[in-house]
Parts: sequence; structure tokens; C-alpha cells
Amino acid sequence: MSARDWLLLISLSVLWGGSFFFVRVAVTELPPFSLVLARVSIAAAVLLLLIRLAGQHLPRGRQAWTVLGVMAVLNNLVPFSLIFWGQTAMPAGLAAILNATTPLFSVVVMHLFTTDEPATPAKIAGVLVGLAGVVVLVGPAAAGAGDVPLWALFACLGGALSYAFSGLWGRRIKALALTPMATACGQLVWTSLMILPVVLVADRPWLMAVPGPAATAAILGLAVLSTALAYIIFFRVLDSAGPTNLLLVTFLIPVSAIVLSGLFLGESLQARHFAGMALIGLGLAAIDGRLFRLARRPSR
Repeated sequence: MSARDWLLLISLSVLWGGSFFFVRVAVTELPPFSLVLARVSIAAAVLLLLIRLAGQHLPRGRQAWTVLGVMAVLNNLVPFSLIFWGQTAMPAGLAAILNATTPLFSVVVMHLFTTDEPATPAKIAGVLVGLAGVVVLVGPAAAGAGDVPLWALFACLGGALSYAFSGLWGRRIKALALTPMATACGQLVWTSLMILPVVLVADRPWLMAVPGPAATAAILGLAVLSTALAYIIFFRVLDSAGPTNLLLVTFLIPVSAIVLSGLFLGESLQARHFAGMALIGLGLAAIDGRLFRLARRPSR
């Protein structure tokens, strides 16, 4: 990758790692569903403005909106709701570590539901090592001895699984020939429409207190920086560096989330959390393969 690609990749990891920090701040004053609505609706408004300024247009046709509607469920509605719910009971860094299991689930999903992405021995080994890391993280809670409830851990893992299925469904988007901003905006518009009635019924926002300055700033950061801007960077890296190199962002997101939550929220993780992260990271490295190829390359 070029120096520009690396800079964009690191920036993306900070923005997405920062989303876990922003959520942890915001969920202290806003219920998860309402936070999802705030995130996607504000980000959609930002992207709508940018699309207009760029002279582009929203997706057209029933097929495009149908594909984007399913993508909105798998890539936004379900994972955002589950992860935000889980983050009401766990540190931001731990949620980011669990989110890093997405490529592990992706290997299984692609193997089961496609014919052109079979699970190689290296990928299978990576999945098994990564799942061992999940066991390290979830095991104490399953035994009733953890400091984080089991439901919160599985909520975040459920979000990661939904992201994996979104990768499977997302293969249909390329045929639509949409611009990156139109794709992202279409998903966010769909998600806003889907989550609105849920918020009205479940959260009754007219009865809630207005969020304070810290929560408001976190909501804006989550929507504008970690969603609208992150989507733009994501598609640029995808276009210039390809999906394989983009996988590297998965290694970096937990680091930025842990640093931000440690510096500004005083959160700290236990030794088993770092052990689980190490195993998940090793599993991701096996799936990615490039570190092992470099290790086998003969020196000159």
C-alpha cells in the first residue's frame, strides 16, 4: 500500500475505534435504539448534503433500494442496536475486541454460503485460534464469575456475526454501479426509517431528558466522524488498496478504542481481555496470511 493508503487506514481505525468510545459516553444518557437513530439520521443528513454539493444523486430504482434495504438491516440496524446494547454493560475496549471477531465469522459465512471463497486450512486454523480468544473472554461470564454479563458479550458477538452476513450480501452492491457516498447514504436513510418507529414505541423520546453537553458531543462525533466521514474513507481505501488490505483495520480498531477509553474514561481491561485480544489477533493474522508469508520469505 502507498503512504496515503496507510494514512487513510490508520485514520479509519481511529474513527471506528472512536465510535466505541463515543457510544460508551452517549449510552449513559440515551437508550441504545435512540442512539442508533441519532447516529444514522445525522450521518445521513451529512452525506445527503455532500452528495448534493458533489452533484451526485441518490440510488434510483426498486432493485437498488431493495439491496440497500437488506444491507441496512445487516450492516447498520442489527449490529448497531446489539453493540450499543452490549456497551451499556461493558468497557469500550472490550466491545471493540469482540467486534474484531467479524472476520472470523466472515470465513465461516463465506464458506457456507458461497462457492468461490472456501475456507482454506490456514483460515480454519485462524478461526479456531480466534474462537479460543472468544472463549477466554466469554468463559468467566458463562461460569458466572465474570465482571461483564453474558448477555452483553453475546450481544456484541451477535453484532459481529451480522457484519459478516452484511459482507456476504454486500457482494450484490457492486452490480448496482453506485457511488460510494450514494451507497452509504442509501443504507443510512433506510436505517433511519426502520429504527424510527422502534424508538417511538420503545423509548418514547418525548419523555426523555435532553442529553447533556458530553453526550451531545459524543453523539455528533459518532455520527459525523465515526459514521459519515468513516464511510467516505472506507470506500476510498477499498477502492485504492482492496478488501484484503482493508482487513488490516480490524487489527487497529481495538487499540484506538482501548487508548481513548483509558485516557478519557479511566477504563481499564484485565489480563484475560488482552490475552483474548492476542488470540483473536493471531487468528486474524492466520486468516490474512501476509505475516506468515513474510516469515517464510527467504532472506537475501
